[in-house]
Amino acid sequence: MARPYEGTLFEETFNSEYLQTEQKILYYTPPNFTPLKSYDVLICQDGNDYFQLGRIPRQVEELIEEAELRDVIIVGVPYPSVDERRKRYHPDGEKAEAYIRFLAHELVPYLDEKFPTHQLAASRTLAGDSLAATISLMAAIEYPSLFGQVMMHSPYVNKTVLDAVSNCTKTESIAIYHVIGTKETEVKTTDGKVLDFLSPNRELNELLTEKKFPYTYFEFEGDHTWTYWQKDLPRALTTLLPYD
Repeated sequence: MARPYEGTLFEETFNSEYLQTEQKILYYTPPNFTPLKSYDVLICQDGNDYFQLGRIPRQVEELIEEAELRDVIIVGVPYPSVDERRKRYHPDGEKAEAYIRFLAHELVPYLDEKFPTHQLAASRTLAGDSLAATISLMAAIEYPSLFGQVMMHSPYVNKTVLDAVSNCTKTESIAIYHVIGTKETEVKTTDGKVLDFLSPNRELNELLTEKKFPYTYFEFEGDHTWTYWQKDLPRALTTLLPYD
């Protein structure tokens, strides 16, 4: 039987003008949370998946307990439907810009008011898997003064993404953790296509290295599923949020 969380899990509904909808938000505050201390914030796109499939609150709690991870507030932003997810997260999606503005102009100010955060770009990490990883990277590139770290598990990469990285002038401001599976050569996407994710991710790796981002890259022996992303989370978390 799993032990109960020592931190706190809760959720609320956020009214977003940019998304023109009521958006559910998930939260995890670490053990011994206190308003007298300032915290890093980890914002996960695909919020339900990171909380449920990735077990990120549990993994964070174990790493904090082992003094491998600094205290962090986790914020999960779930998508309301598969169709809406694609519109928000795809780099060419019709709502991608609105979603990025929601993160920058609505969610961040709200979190800074709600919690005792450091209010520094280096203390805000965006995380995502697949398309959720892509929009996390795109948001950080557009707002490097707000988002200083990106955790990417198997991002979708196309010309729009590569061009955004190529044109980024604040490369020293964004620390990036990036993984891709060696078996991600035939990935079934939500629009019914089968795509090679591995080759464009390797191209992105070369570009991020060339542009001299603070950057960590790994390839794992696996496919485009949470089976492998969940296992990678401890390494990802301790790379970007190591215990001070």
